[in-house]
Amino acid sequence: MREDWLNPPTLREATVAQREIAEACETRDRIGPVRLIAGADTSMKWRDSRGPIHAAVALQRWPERAPLPAATATRIPPFAYVPGYLGFREAPALLAAWESLPEKPDLLFVDGHGRAHPRRCGIATHLGVLLDVPAIGVAKSILCGRVEGDLGEEPGSAAPLVDRGEVVAMAIRTRARALPVYVGIGHRVSLETAVEWVLALSEGRRLPLPTRLAHDAANAARREYASI
Repeated sequence: MREDWLNPPTLREATVAQREIAEACETRDRIGPVRLIAGADTSMKWRDSRGPIHAAVALQRWPERAPLPAATATRIPPFAYVPGYLGFREAPALLAAWESLPEKPDLLFVDGHGRAHPRRCGIATHLGVLLDVPAIGVAKSILCGRVEGDLGEEPGSAAPLVDRGEVVAMAIRTRARALPVYVGIGHRVSLETAVEWVLALSEGRRLPLPTRLAHDAANAARREYASI
């Protein structure tokens, strides 16, 4: 794992790293048999940009959908939040949680964008390339680009998210009348396959089960840390 892709000393070098990571991202399917799925998310104290980041990687068996214990880790971020550079803040804690997993998953869902990023290096792509694992980004808001076309109200409705002429994600309605999620390539997964997996694991909820489990585990880790 390249240290300059994880902890660059300056913002300028972070920008260079993001462009290199985006270039290394594979946008076609390279996925083996999927028996273990992970979701990754972080939690931190509201409006405390320099406080600890609590990361969780939650596992579930597939196709049984049986959840397994999540791995968590807490780390102080290397710098305050800068829009567009979230990966460098969250990746150290997420990687620490990943390293403590008893088994490594075959597919990773990340709460955040993949290639729907100004430099095509959202947290899902950043993490997927660092780990060289098939990864899918699932975001709740738009970072760049705009949705083109009509997005229906029914579950499964989709419309492309386009930035500078490139389709960078799909806006997906996973639940009737709910706000869409923005599903994108993280690494080693095509956009079509990413959408299929998100719909298969949404189960009538807005967010897919892997990221819901990770969200709950990260919040639990934050609460436990605060109680010490």
